[in-house]
Amino acid sequence: MRKISGLAAAIARLPSLSPSPEVNALFTDLVTACIPRSTVDVERLGPELQRMRAGLIRLCADAEALLEAHYSDLLAAFDNPLDHLPLFPYFTNYLLLSQLEHGLLARHVPGPAPARVAFVGSGPLPLSSLVLAARHLPGASFDNYDICGEANDRARRLVRGDGALQARMAFRTSDVAHVTRELAAYDVVFLAALVGMAAEEKARVVEHLGRHMAPGAALVVRSAHGARAFLYPVVDPDEIRRAGFDVLAVHHPEGEVINSVIVARKPVPVPVAGVGHAHAHAHGHGAVLSRPCCLCCEMEARAHQKMEEVAMEQLPS
Repeated sequence: MRKISGLAAAIARLPSLSPSPEVNALFTDLVTACIPRSTVDVERLGPELQRMRAGLIRLCADAEALLEAHYSDLLAAFDNPLDHLPLFPYFTNYLLLSQLEHGLLARHVPGPAPARVAFVGSGPLPLSSLVLAARHLPGASFDNYDICGEANDRARRLVRGDGALQARMAFRTSDVAHVTRELAAYDVVFLAALVGMAAEEKARVVEHLGRHMAPGAALVVRSAHGARAFLYPVVDPDEIRRAGFDVLAVHHPEGEVINSVIVARKPVPVPVAGVGHAHAHAHGHGAVLSRPCCLCCEMEARAHQKMEEVAMEQLPS
């Protein structure tokens, strides 16, 4: 805790969070300090440490936005930016996180592959959407939502060299709180870790999704666990349940992947005798869903840890 507090103070004193050797070194040290397995429960921290954590998460968010904008501009200078995505220093993390999310989704929400996907909080360098669309969901169309029009302008430039992917990628400038009827069209909604950084903000976003997503649709939420909660907000699975979802899985990685992943779904109404038949497909390509399993069991954790190791072995040197 002392190490993290010291790094937080040093980061807060920086004159700028734009990428530079000093900024990069401090954030690398911070991530390294937060990655090891930890018994820290951030909910039990005292008021002073809670304020430090909240401020640090916002600094991390600001630095991440500047880093992504910097590399988005760098990649956009190439004729085909998608060929050069590994230039981003944390590209491997996105590969592993997207593989983990897709694996959890396929396991806990089996059925037809999703046809329409929304990614909320896609940013200027939408690596998650790009990896999911290119490697895991090649038949799906993606609507990427970000509140910042400039971020979306940057993101659009990255797909201009790939006509097929460009046709499946839309970038929409909107606060998701103002998106209503459109949400019912998606088979899966991904919620980025930094959408709604305060707990009450995140709860309002999830509640809004619960009101407007279609029955049978899946929700994939990024969270954090242990000391990693000094980098990203924690999402309480009970908040997702209160928003009207069934929580199907909660996974806390232990390797290079930083974010925890929560997979949930909007329940399909149960048929009532004499009233009519319920439809398994609540919308165009609604998923056929299995019953929830126990959360984050040791066997599942080991299986996904192995998946991360295999993925690392398959990456080009």
